[in-house]
Amino acid sequence: MDYGQRFSDPARYARTLRRAHELVIAGVPRPEIPTPLVESWRRSMALGISPDQHSPRHLHEVSEVLEMRREHRLQQVMPALHDLLADESRSGRHLLVLTDASGEILWRVGSPAVLRRADTLEFSEGADWSEAGIGTNAISEALVTGSAVQLFSAEHLVRTHHEWACTAAPITDPATGRVLGVLDVSGPLDTISADTLRMVRCAVRVAEALLGTSDGGTSPGARHSVRASRRPAPTAARTVAVESLELLGDKPTAVFADGSRTPLTLRRAEILALLDSRSQGWSAEELAYELHGDAGTPQAIRTEMFRVRSMLGGAVESNPYRLAPGLAGHSDSGRVLRLLRDGLVAEALEAYRAPLLRRSVALAVQLLRDQLDMAVGSAVRACGDASLLVQWLSTDMGAVDPLAVDALGRLVGRGDPRYLAFRASCPAG
Repeated sequence: MDYGQRFSDPARYARTLRRAHELVIAGVPRPEIPTPLVESWRRSMALGISPDQHSPRHLHEVSEVLEMRREHRLQQVMPALHDLLADESRSGRHLLVLTDASGEILWRVGSPAVLRRADTLEFSEGADWSEAGIGTNAISEALVTGSAVQLFSAEHLVRTHHEWACTAAPITDPATGRVLGVLDVSGPLDTISADTLRMVRCAVRVAEALLGTSDGGTSPGARHSVRASRRPAPTAARTVAVESLELLGDKPTAVFADGSRTPLTLRRAEILALLDSRSQGWSAEELAYELHGDAGTPQAIRTEMFRVRSMLGGAVESNPYRLAPGLAGHSDSGRVLRLLRDGLVAEALEAYRAPLLRRSVALAVQLLRDQLDMAVGSAVRACGDASLLVQWLSTDMGAVDPLAVDALGRLVGRGDPRYLAFRASCPAG
């Protein structure tokens, strides 16, 4: 077997490894899988890990991991590792991961696309990537062997990891030799190169050199050398309260009590719309299913919720996830419903300026959107006011309401130009 194909023809090399993987799992020895890896597979399976297992065990919530980071010695060298190896650009294809000495992920950095891909494997903060947590992988092998390791495709035990190439090496305390954690670089198979292992080893040497300084790499000189090109740190959680959420239309926004405004990504706005729709809150599992169906993972939701809470401060509570009492019902869509409940149909129609999260194709959000349309449409039709019917039928939401057209015809007569114009443009009911 030509090892060089790992770099020159990764797809072909991966196919060879996958065939060997299936045979070894079935009990047939194959030279393509080195003996130490086979032994690691056996240890992993003895611990209850299956090649068909999808999810690692999770030891901590993301919020707890943040606290753990603050007390961890590798916090001091993460800026340098970030500068050396991270790629958060839109085209970035690899993930930088840093674990503690047990294999639990404390940091991960990458582009939005590669983070989403990692989320499908729950390769995220708080997950246990030791042999006992998810079976043989580069992180677990670095911990077992105490040296740099590169695993490619089906060298991983778990089949869902066969599309990944991972390179990892332990970081040790220069004073005691004790392992502090593992540095890992992972990505799709074609992101691996002959230089990947060298770069990871070099980064580990930089980290250990910084840890060996008298102040653990936090002296002014060290800061200057490793942080000169460091990107700005993420903004801390807001201390100003969120006053309202704007979820109608295609530019979702959080509005703060001091008048400032923060745009929301569509995914975060979808989550907030679901939270706004149910006072008793949602579990991570429920949100994952509502937004992603069977492909959703609770850990991906937990990660996104951490980001939402970091952005909005105390606006979102956990266990279960729900809007804080002061914010619940204070979205623009919630205001429409409140006005309808108070019988203020004209005011509700005026406030209903655009569909709920117009760009969202998530089924759960589409249902909320339809429910809001039905509530407003029903109220307008029942009010018996021709001017409000005309106003409703002139909106994007009411333009497809044939029942409203019929109600208008009954009020103004079938020969009225307004009725005829709306009947011509509205689909038949």
